[in-house]
Amino acid sequence: MALARTPRAKWIEQGLRTLADGGPEAVRIEAIAQALGVTKGGFYGYFENRGALLEEMLDSWELGSTEELIQRVESEGGDAATKLRRLITIVASADRLTSEVTVDLAIRDWARRDPAVADRLRRVDNRRMAYLRELFSAFCPDPADVETRSLLVYSTYIGSHLIAADHGSYTRSEVLKHTRTWLLTPPGDSRRG
Repeated sequence: MALARTPRAKWIEQGLRTLADGGPEAVRIEAIAQALGVTKGGFYGYFENRGALLEEMLDSWELGSTEELIQRVESEGGDAATKLRRLITIVASADRLTSEVTVDLAIRDWARRDPAVADRLRRVDNRRMAYLRELFSAFCPDPADVETRSLLVYSTYIGSHLIAADHGSYTRSEVLKHTRTWLLTPPGDSRRG
């Protein structure tokens, strides 16, 4: 009886997990094969070399954490504020490996040392910011307000995981909920406070 090959997607997923845990230097064929419980021979049925795997990992991250995420938010409809709430909820839940902030942070760190990864990261950041601008501009008439809100939402997604501060009598979850409410309340609305 022939053994089933480990699917290509599993190699990519494990590569992203390995990247998140140890950076690009940790993404080695032998280590990924061991984590998958297979031999490295199956790797070469899908990828020419380690560089090809790294490229496909970046493709998977970009598609899953940007375009597929935007399509998911858009497919469920609603006004811009509803879409923003949905986007924030999905990203906060990290229900897909490619949307986990640990992968995003690992790619950001990698981009500091690799110009090609830096270019890719810039493209992803620009696409994500463009989508946030599109949504905020639906209820914020001031372009400076749109840019500020977009940057604050995006910075909160990236940066809140790096901040170890206490929040007095509030939990981190409560502060993030208040932040979301504040950012998604239209200018001039009495709920903004």
